[in-house]
Amino acid sequence: MKKGLLLLATLIFVNGYFRFTYAQDLVVGTYNIRYDSEGDKKAGNGWERRCPLIAQQIQFNDFDIFGAQEMLNNQLEDLLHKLPGYGYTGVGREDGKVEGEYVPIFFKKDRFRLVKSGNFWLSENTDYPNRGWDAALPRICTWGQLKDLKKEKDVWFFNVHFDHVGEEARRQSANLILNKVKEMCGNDAAVILTGDFNVDQTNESYKLLASSGILHDTYEIAKIRYALNGTFNSFESNRATNSRIDHIFISSKLKADRYGILTDSYRNPVNDNKLDAGDFPKDVFSVEAEVRMLSDHFPVKVTLYYH
Repeated sequence: MKKGLLLLATLIFVNGYFRFTYAQDLVVGTYNIRYDSEGDKKAGNGWERRCPLIAQQIQFNDFDIFGAQEMLNNQLEDLLHKLPGYGYTGVGREDGKVEGEYVPIFFKKDRFRLVKSGNFWLSENTDYPNRGWDAALPRICTWGQLKDLKKEKDVWFFNVHFDHVGEEARRQSANLILNKVKEMCGNDAAVILTGDFNVDQTNESYKLLASSGILHDTYEIAKIRYALNGTFNSFESNRATNSRIDHIFISSKLKADRYGILTDSYRNPVNDNKLDAGDFPKDVFSVEAEVRMLSDHFPVKVTLYYH
């Protein structure tokens, strides 16, 4: 037990004091970045504005590996350009190449080696692009087996975006994911599942995953939780919800230390008129601005340890 604690903490001397620092094994995220939409651009939420901010957010949070959703090919190229330290795996869901939305897995190239990867469609026919059950759109899962070069361990990563209409499609997709994890990874693997599941924590499809005994919701098992809101914001700054539709699940070979929903926003000035600073010095000023979201979803961040 003492040996395990020593592995988690390092004693350092800073400014005359001894302090403990905790070095997690993995920083993992899931992020629906919102597809590149002309309508969003007209409303002031265009990809050109959001892309550099999302890249900065990812860099600041220092994700080792993360799953993204709703990413078109041009967005994939833009983000890779701004995040040169990351590699990826994934394909477009419409043709298995570049057409349609991706659910790519991004990983630090100096930390992971991609051992093997692939994709399967959330459908009765998993091997080629098609719609499953009562789904409104083709849906895909991207997966990768990665060698963690730092820890000399393998981790399996699955990333999905469940259908937004088909209830049966979501239920069957949850069962399909569980069967694929059992079939591909066995019972003794470090597995991470991220995604936009289009259902919150009260839904049957969520419960199929969370109560499976195969995967566990990091929100429920994390030692420290920081979740001031749910994960969908619809680009509206004045809405609140407890619904979490973006989830990170892990197998028992991993432990969740911290869980957070990153409710970052930014300000878009509407004019250059300086507002009264009140009792502050005159060189302290602000201007009227609109509060904007980086995406219509808030990303989720968890810190994990190998068990």
